[in-house]
Amino acid sequence: MSQRFIVTKADEEAPIGETGGSYGAVPGQELNHSASNDAGKHVGQYAVIYGDDSDRNKDNEPLASNDELSPFSNQMALYEDDLSERGKISQIINRISNYQAGIEPNISEQYSDKPKQAKLGTLLGVYLPTIQNIFGVLLFIRMTWIVGMAGALESLGIVIICCCTTMLTAISMSAIATNGVVPAGGSYFMISRSLGPEFGGAVGILFYLGTTVASSMYIIGSIEILVKYMAPQMSIFGDMDIQANAFNNYRVYGTCVLILLAIIVFIGVAFVSKFAALSLACVILSIFSIYIGIFVANPDSSLSICTLGDRLMSSKIVEVNGTFMCSKSPNISGGIFSTYCTVFNGTTDCRGDYLEDHQAKTIPGIPGLGSGVFVANLNNRYTRKDKIIGTDTSSVSQAEIIADITSSFMVLLAIYFPSCTGIMAGSNRSGDLADASRSIPTGTIAAIATTSFVYITSVIFFAGTVEGDLLRDKYGASINGGLLVAKLAWPNEWVILVGSFLSTLGAGLQSLTGAPRLLQAIGSDGVIPFLKVFSVTTKRGEPFRALIMTVLISEVGILIASLDDVAPIITMFFLMCYGFVNMACALQTLLRTPSWRPRFRFYHWVLSLIGMALCITLMFISSWYYALAAIALAFFIYKYIEYKGAEKEWGDGIRGLAMSAARYSLLRLQQGPPHTKNWRPQILVLMKMDENLQPKYPNMINFASQLKAGKGLTLINSVVEGDFKERYADAQAAKQTLNKLVESTGVKGFADLVISADITAGLCHMIQNAGLGGLRHNTVMIGWPYGWRHDHNAKSYRVFLEAVKNINAGQMALLAVKGINNFPPSSEKLKGTIDPQDILDNVHRSPAQVKIQLETVTEEGLPTGLNTESSTDEEKLEKHQYTFTPSSLKSDKKATSPPSPVNDLLSMKPDQRNVRRMHTAVRLNEVIIEKSHESQLVILNLPAPPKTEAGELNYMEFLEVLTEGLDRVLMVRGSGHEVITIYS
Repeated sequence: MSQRFIVTKADEEAPIGETGGSYGAVPGQELNHSASNDAGKHVGQYAVIYGDDSDRNKDNEPLASNDELSPFSNQMALYEDDLSERGKISQIINRISNYQAGIEPNISEQYSDKPKQAKLGTLLGVYLPTIQNIFGVLLFIRMTWIVGMAGALESLGIVIICCCTTMLTAISMSAIATNGVVPAGGSYFMISRSLGPEFGGAVGILFYLGTTVASSMYIIGSIEILVKYMAPQMSIFGDMDIQANAFNNYRVYGTCVLILLAIIVFIGVAFVSKFAALSLACVILSIFSIYIGIFVANPDSSLSICTLGDRLMSSKIVEVNGTFMCSKSPNISGGIFSTYCTVFNGTTDCRGDYLEDHQAKTIPGIPGLGSGVFVANLNNRYTRKDKIIGTDTSSVSQAEIIADITSSFMVLLAIYFPSCTGIMAGSNRSGDLADASRSIPTGTIAAIATTSFVYITSVIFFAGTVEGDLLRDKYGASINGGLLVAKLAWPNEWVILVGSFLSTLGAGLQSLTGAPRLLQAIGSDGVIPFLKVFSVTTKRGEPFRALIMTVLISEVGILIASLDDVAPIITMFFLMCYGFVNMACALQTLLRTPSWRPRFRFYHWVLSLIGMALCITLMFISSWYYALAAIALAFFIYKYIEYKGAEKEWGDGIRGLAMSAARYSLLRLQQGPPHTKNWRPQILVLMKMDENLQPKYPNMINFASQLKAGKGLTLINSVVEGDFKERYADAQAAKQTLNKLVESTGVKGFADLVISADITAGLCHMIQNAGLGGLRHNTVMIGWPYGWRHDHNAKSYRVFLEAVKNINAGQMALLAVKGINNFPPSSEKLKGTIDPQDILDNVHRSPAQVKIQLETVTEEGLPTGLNTESSTDEEKLEKHQYTFTPSSLKSDKKATSPPSPVNDLLSMKPDQRNVRRMHTAVRLNEVIIEKSHESQLVILNLPAPPKTEAGELNYMEFLEVLTEGLDRVLMVRGSGHEVITIYS
């Protein structure tokens, strides 16, 4: 062996790398080298010895010489074999093109000419936008009514449950935000890249629908504030106290406002951003005004309300000619007395005794925190529709306040929950944040904590400040149709009216701005093919098509007109979205996904699990039929994306769950052999490939699927002859062809391919090692070697025989198919019989409801046809069932089969044995042709293969004679472990 390198002491005076000596050097005068300097090269006082491969070492060469451009970088000689074979550029391009595990670039980058500089911090980028989106119209026009109906205790329960749900979801969102680099596409990109295409698409659609329907809720709320409380004279359809008139006004004005806002969104996005600041200021100012009004409220400055017993009177009854007169005196025209009683010819006729038994009194509606009304407002006063509020009594006059809907804990929770949504507003600006991983968790959780504090204190203050009956007056009919929160505010009600109107309008504008961009992002992702049409934008980057779709969906919500009916729909969409987020985080933690490493220190998978459970519980508590509809929609979207085959490889926890479940199941199967009752046909199909690496007999897959009737496992394996290093690319192409064949035929199975220097050895490895763990094949299907007689190469039939011997040695069932090209496809149905030929007393039954004809061989070895025609219809079988296994047969000597006639034949002399075999084959073939010439399939017992090479050729001849003249033949050989089930 030649010496490659001589390592000597380095020159301490010369810095490393400056001498050019790389692997070793010796003083120059000690070297004997030729003039051509093939073996070494002088560098100063040293010489570099390149050894045996000196002609390939190019460490000392410059990056580019005058003679030629070197393909190797300096100091890269260690990898020059790779570089010379493929080249650096081609290698890099190939690796990039085959890279599948990373996060795809954000689609918003496609439309950005210049990268935006991220400047926003936690306060302006996350905290304030999230507060603006959480505080909505329900705080101003429904919060007091919820407190009055549910009472302080149950109202606190509703608020705490909803706020805990959003807080736990925010913690999960924080885990996603701190798991690596936050994409600059907002909440949808964060969620979808963590959940995967299927769940990402489903969550994206639910998030979009929730945001879109929320815009209709905000618009309806703003119109209610405008037409009912600010300017009732704007009513087109008459009295706003009549619900039908109010809803018609909401529809007309709401549609006009929707069109106006859509135009603003399309032509003035800059205006939307500026209006957001004004809207936020209005929200903050309105809340401060309410808090100040709560603390300054007292009985002296309070507005007055009129009650008759425990019934709150409408202001239209107690106000006569503009004067508040809470009295049941008959002298007051149009007052309380006139609504309960009628006077005709001096006779008074009153509806019941309630007027006479109770007194009318004037009380302060907002007595203040020191009045003690908090105790009276602790418990709920739920009311059914068309009943007097706070009671279970129907109205006998038009004086009382009547409930317009049936209230309960579940109904109020569904109406209130949209007040807690909007927690993803900060993450929607992830691309504009200086440090998204820090700002999103801090800002979102702080915003939820702030709004939760406001909601909880509002419940307590409203219950402790306002009279209970007035709280239950949803539309302020007892206070001249005024907004209760506005009456409570300081210094004037118009602060709340204007502030709530502008803030609600701004929230609707924000929803109409964000929803189209979300739909455009989903369409551009391509996970839902039919939404691809919405990925188109204008020259200015505006998603016009998505905006039109958003307006149409929002219009549907506006046409519903009832805020109390629209709110539960929003609740379902957002609860589904939040539930998916929590589920994804919990799964990825439990499954220990390698790419899941959140840095948020307060995250724990238990919190995500609790959040998911809360979301599901709240959905069914709020409305079980809405919950089922939302789940069905999400399931449909998921299955649609899965059916279409999402090409995005974002990774998700569900695939990790599938892997964990598969591992668990495989380990369970590994614990021991399956019970006979759990037996399933696990078929290994040995598929032959032609010279073009295409399946030569693809019909074998269809036949295997028909045999197992969709049960068990199907493995389609093949062997390609050659060297693995040279034919790897061919193997991958052939494997892809097999996978496409499996997919096109609809067979539930797996395809694989092995490259082997010898086909026989490759098939042997397949028979031994196919499958995984306890999920292995118990039956092998192999095709007949057609044309073996005319092939001078004995290998053509020896491959078949060796495979049969290996299968027999492995104690597996064998199915040898002859005439496979004549077998029908799965879509074609043949009428006729399946004839199992009972040779050696081994009867195989056909599938149920298929007519069969049985043929047998007598004990003396002479073929005799039995004209028995039977059916395996279950109706003709008795109820008694007996199961026999090989072990039970061994214990029963009476059940032992007599010596086989074929074994007797095999014990004869060689010359006579072949004659007898051929004679048996001819006679059997005659009987089979006679009895089964019209049969669609003939099933035969496959004789045992010869143990020596001397009888292989004769064995093949016998099988040819036995099956001659038959179109479709299935030769079967058992494994020796068959279980026979007998019905008697």
